Amino acid sequence: MKVLSVTPEIFPLIKTGGLADVTGALPLALKSQGIEVKTLIPGFIPVMKQFEGEAVYSYDDLAGGPATVLMGTVAGLDLLVLDAPHLYTRAGGPYADPGGNDWPDNWQRFATLSRVGADIGQGKLGAFQPDLVHVHDWQAALTLAYLRFEDAPAPPSVITVHNLAFQGQYGADIFRLLGLPPEAMSVDGVEYYGGVGYLKAGLRAASAITTVSPTYAQEIREPAFGMGLDGLINTRANELSGIVNGIDTVVWDPSRDPHLKRPFSREHLDGRRHNRAELERRFFLEEGHDPIIAVVSRLTWQKGIDLIAQELDNIVAAGAKLAILGKGDAELEIALAAGTARHHGRIGLHLGYDEGLSHLMQGGADAILVPSRFEPCGLTQLYGLRYGCVPAVARTGGLADTVTDANEAALAAGVATGFQFAPDSAASLTYAVRRLVNAYRDREVWTGLMREGMKADVSWDRSAARYAALFRSLVSPKEESA
Repeated sequence: MKVLSVTPEIFPLIKTGGLADVTGALPLALKSQGIEVKTLIPGFIPVMKQFEGEAVYSYDDLAGGPATVLMGTVAGLDLLVLDAPHLYTRAGGPYADPGGNDWPDNWQRFATLSRVGADIGQGKLGAFQPDLVHVHDWQAALTLAYLRFEDAPAPPSVITVHNLAFQGQYGADIFRLLGLPPEAMSVDGVEYYGGVGYLKAGLRAASAITTVSPTYAQEIREPAFGMGLDGLINTRANELSGIVNGIDTVVWDPSRDPHLKRPFSREHLDGRRHNRAELERRFFLEEGHDPIIAVVSRLTWQKGIDLIAQELDNIVAAGAKLAILGKGDAELEIALAAGTARHHGRIGLHLGYDEGLSHLMQGGADAILVPSRFEPCGLTQLYGLRYGCVPAVARTGGLADTVTDANEAALAAGVATGFQFAPDSAASLTYAVRRLVNAYRDREVWTGLMREGMKADVSWDRSAARYAALFRSLVSPKEESA
């Protein structure tokens, strides 16, 4: 089976979050299922610096300038890169300028990516005719609208929602510039509350919808999590499923991770103490036997970082140290910096993102704190399980699906892997930290939590098999039902 994947980012070429990890790891995992994936991505500056490909299709004028589709391979990934300098050769990130402001023409940049995705889906690339098109999030969602409103037959399609909060909503004035027929500007098409909704269009047009965890698939059917799309999602409930993410267990392998001071394994945990000492040095934390709790996150309200900022004094009073890595809202950065100044040696803060440092934090911290208000899947806690960095997570979405709370029954049965607490509650967060600190002081209990977590299968194997089964059911429905 041949699948076209369309995504705005992919690891290791360009990454702003977990989406890139998923789109980079899933194609590799699907190879073992007999599925060939080619991934279309924009030719952002970091991508073009690492990629050399062969020109396989060209446009004289694509949204105001010439463009070329390049084909090549990087890190085992088969890629199609849309080289359109007038759209993607810009300083800053893939979505925002150096000052953090969204590019005003993002509507066009990602509509164009989607238009090219639809062209490839229709076989215009010649040698590559996909059996199925798989798109990720709002930036690629319009691909399915273009396919749906073309006269030519369209292949079956899947849209994966990594975060429903980001929807790609624009004013109705852009519709005439999208190149869609007039009938597409309807409730049954791309129209959304009087404007144009990219994600909404993809959800309506897809043959199947997936989210990145079973619990999140149910949560988004409710108004509290549906972000205005719960009505549409409920009409498509029979086509909706949740498939929990995996992680790349080669990139994330504590026994051979080059970012660690010392490697370690489930059977031989001694290397963790050397990583812990290095973490204390890098974050200017005082030495001692209190647990180090890591936070690796975008510093935003969704991620619950305001709850951490509110409870810094109580977390330190509970007997924990904090190592925080991330960047985000200015107010939260200021609050965390102020807490770091108040508790020098107990809280360390690194504003920004550093891939290597995030690995060291998983391999050296004792626990990882993820207090998200909503979390479609979350990868941070999966890295924690893999590295014996015990997760403390809000009871929501994929966090609830992947971490088993250390309650008395789970501890007695030997199946606990971390701590859960009610989302959106500062008091419950601090209570979870107190539970964590108490458990840490019992070395037998803590070692059991670490080793049980490290035993968990966080690879893509099972999830890739589920994706493969879904793809086959859409491509060959009669064979599947037989």
